Amino acid sequence: MLTIRENFMETIRGGHPDRFVKQYEYQEWINDPLFPIYFGNIIPGGEWVNGWGVKNKFPAGVPGPFPCCEGDDKVCKDVANWREYVKAPNLVLPPEAWKDCIEQVSHIDRKEKFVTAKVFCGIFEKLHYLMGMEDAMINFYDEPEAMHELIEYITEWELKWAEQICTYMKPDVIFHHDDWGTQNSTFISVDMFREFFLDAYKRIYGYYHDHGVELIIHHNDSYSATLVPTMIEMGIDVWQGCMSVNDLPKLIKEYGKDITFMGGIDNGKVDRFDWTQEMIQEATDQLCRDCGKLHFIPCTTHGLNFSCIPGVYEAVDKEIDKMTEELF
Repeated sequence: MLTIRENFMETIRGGHPDRFVKQYEYQEWINDPLFPIYFGNIIPGGEWVNGWGVKNKFPAGVPGPFPCCEGDDKVCKDVANWREYVKAPNLVLPPEAWKDCIEQVSHIDRKEKFVTAKVFCGIFEKLHYLMGMEDAMINFYDEPEAMHELIEYITEWELKWAEQICTYMKPDVIFHHDDWGTQNSTFISVDMFREFFLDAYKRIYGYYHDHGVELIIHHNDSYSATLVPTMIEMGIDVWQGCMSVNDLPKLIKEYGKDITFMGGIDNGKVDRFDWTQEMIQEATDQLCRDCGKLHFIPCTTHGLNFSCIPGVYEAVDKEIDKMTEELF
């Protein structure tokens, strides 16, 4: 029997896995000292201000926090003068600040799992956190020069983050969040997306690959089928969060040799208070049959290794085990 890590690599490389990869089982998330600085201390049911000065709220009963970007809460009130408003948090800490992180890593069996660093809120999300979604969408058209400048500023900050992570944590995997669309479409056209984000992500993901990181797992729970060639060009190895609206069997057939698709089980369909095993079976079984054994990891589209409603994540694992028995 293959180890979890071996089975994952056989799956994404088109080899001979002996079972389905079971959601996030291959990732071992590590807590680093930078996360609280730039994202803040998450307070379920409360609010806080992150390192960029963005107020976040996490109301009870919702899947996660969201930024407050209206009125006085808006950080970047005029993108043409973004330097007056946007101040990136410092990322350079003394070596002793990394002691606990390094200790966590030392206990991970890298033959079994991948040491994983997590980056929440990528470049696109940082933009709308700072100025609100409406302003961000308008500014791509009205203030492209300023948006390019701000994206460059954020990119340089992410590269500093990457340098610290690679120096101290030395992860195998980067799990990077940045949502690029809705359930029906990307937020912006493919051409505009490439104009603003392709080079920035090639630099960031290229840095990781050049400094010992084996795999880039990018979370984006949306329709983004039209962006898959761009994802490949960016250096993404696994697209996590790919919703069922993306026609995954077709994408796997066309692009599987270059990128693996992790998702297909939409949280909106299964991660509910009224969930049943039958609902999860309906969302999982035929998906596994249609997508096959290679370049596909059945997983909820939620960008975290648990469910919002207790029991759902484990029930999906159970269903994946059942499909392994049927198809392997």
